[in-house]
Amino acid sequence: MNRKNVTLHRLREMHAAGEKIAMLTCYDALFARVLDEAGMDILLVGDSLGTVLQGHPTTLPVSIDDMVYHTFSVARGNRTAWLVADMPFGSYQETAERALRNAVRLMQAGAQMVKLEGGKVIAPVVKHLIERGIPVCAHLSFTPQSVHALGGYRVHGRDECSAGKLIEDAAALAAAGADMLVLEMVPATLAREVTKASVIPVIGIGAGVHCAGQVLVLHDMLGLTFGKAARFVRNFLEGAKSIEAAIKQYVTDVKAGTFPDDSLHSF
Repeated sequence: MNRKNVTLHRLREMHAAGEKIAMLTCYDALFARVLDEAGMDILLVGDSLGTVLQGHPTTLPVSIDDMVYHTFSVARGNRTAWLVADMPFGSYQETAERALRNAVRLMQAGAQMVKLEGGKVIAPVVKHLIERGIPVCAHLSFTPQSVHALGGYRVHGRDECSAGKLIEDAAALAAAGADMLVLEMVPATLAREVTKASVIPVIGIGAGVHCAGQVLVLHDMLGLTFGKAARFVRNFLEGAKSIEAAIKQYVTDVKAGTFPDDSLHSF
């Protein structure tokens, strides 16, 4: 594989040129190598490991130690993809100083960016990390760490009030210095509006085809789920000759703008 390292500068170039960004979750060294060789732009060490690996009903039990361990594992297998690690529940909400200590642990484990959930309320934490040289990806709309406060797994931004708040939060996080934004489970029309107005790449998951890029949970896109897959998930292993071929097809379809199909995978 002769690909140059995917850097933050490269991701900004891709965004400026309108090139779609392909992203999947990853939790171990072997899959890190497979995803990297398939041309994945970004590997996300997601706190989704709490549900897909540990068997919890939510991501809330995941600890910073869990995230550090899996970030180390992914970093060992990765060669060129950009590596993002989730900051788990309780690791950044208390104070900016606590957030910094935990972000430093993830960066020392091999992460190149950390991801935080929440709106403008976390903008001061984002600013604190950015000013200290830690790239940040923000996460808006449905935020799994707030599943109980949000009333369960549901689409957000359907009404004018919540849509306006999401647009306001996205602007506040970008102004605080966030380098990237994930939008989860929002109407495709709203995601398109946020993406068009955003100066930073917006990565969608259940947010329509017009985002700057797409992310899915690795196990979901391989058809490995405990129950019924979410509407926005496509099983790429179905019809593929191998796991490697399925992952390459995901990259191809994201880049071509053929995944997601708004008539099948969006709200």
